[in-house]
Amino acid sequence: MLRNFFSYFRRFDWLLILAVFLLVCFGLAAIYSIALSQETANFFNFKKQIAGAIIGFGFLFLAPLIDYKIFRIYNRFFYAAAFLLLAAVLVFGKTIRGTTGWFDFGGLSFQPVELAKLFLIIFLAAYFALQSRGEKSFRQIAVSGVATAALCALVLRQPDLGSAALLFIIWFGLLLLRGISRRHLFILLTIFLIIFLVGWFFILQDYQKDRLLTFIYPERDPLQSGYNVSQSIIAVGSGQLLGRGLGFGSQSQLKFLPASQTDFIFAVLAEELGLLGVIFIFIFWALLFWRLILAAKKARDDFPLFFILGAGLIFLSQFLINVGMNLGVMPVTGVTLPFMSLGSSSLVASLLTIGIVEGIRMRS
Repeated sequence: MLRNFFSYFRRFDWLLILAVFLLVCFGLAAIYSIALSQETANFFNFKKQIAGAIIGFGFLFLAPLIDYKIFRIYNRFFYAAAFLLLAAVLVFGKTIRGTTGWFDFGGLSFQPVELAKLFLIIFLAAYFALQSRGEKSFRQIAVSGVATAALCALVLRQPDLGSAALLFIIWFGLLLLRGISRRHLFILLTIFLIIFLVGWFFILQDYQKDRLLTFIYPERDPLQSGYNVSQSIIAVGSGQLLGRGLGFGSQSQLKFLPASQTDFIFAVLAEELGLLGVIFIFIFWALLFWRLILAAKKARDDFPLFFILGAGLIFLSQFLINVGMNLGVMPVTGVTLPFMSLGSSSLVASLLTIGIVEGIRMRS
């Protein structure tokens, strides 16, 4: 019994887990630092994030016990669960900062879109694996696209443009990795253009349009829609080489930087830890992506391959979008930094995703 226990843990990719653990620690350090700036030193968010980390790492170590073939067999049930959760939150959910995207359970909140990202990866990985051996028809693209669009529509109703964009990126990224003809790609791009025009005039809220316009013309409204990005850039630049030290960042501690625990946590870390700290963060992210690539190369069949690619896509896209908007090179869309930003739902779902990847790697 004890030998099987140690044998199970020896099969983990400890470099991948180390990278994830250190990223979580960096995030906790930033959240603790921001809590110090509060007049009453309220550490509720910090404690909640620690609880999320404990639960998430528990899932990470338990998930490999489940054979990944279960996810492939019941992929439609996971998709149905994602759809029902996103529909239910519109009716029974709690509205926070204008977005109805959380279930509230006596002070504890749960954001279903974080699980929906994982469930969509499972569904698309199974669907593309099933279709990968035959001829690639436009019908396959349409079926997977409509399934993804249904979830995106529910998320846009919250409204949450950033999460809807991530669901789209999962689908489109896996579609490109699966392979698509030039003719089909041209048809898709034409459809996207039409959808964008319709969305711009009939779906997007005014504040969402302002974010996109501010990205193109950052000088158009520096005190309103461009304020967040301006303060983030100041925070990143003021960190210099070694940073101001945890708890001593003027932008975050003096409340100049909005959403410092979520959207702009990278700016907080850059200001307080400096360029040296940012380099270490980038090294740990690079280590995570390297281990995911190695796991994908060892995959025995198409489903685990597509799942790991989907997991890598969601982490990479969130990383690039979040860091990009902190540096002013991407529009502000409310996309948080995985493993690091405040949000127990995101942290638990991300760690669970890593756990499923570990299970796939063990069986390869």
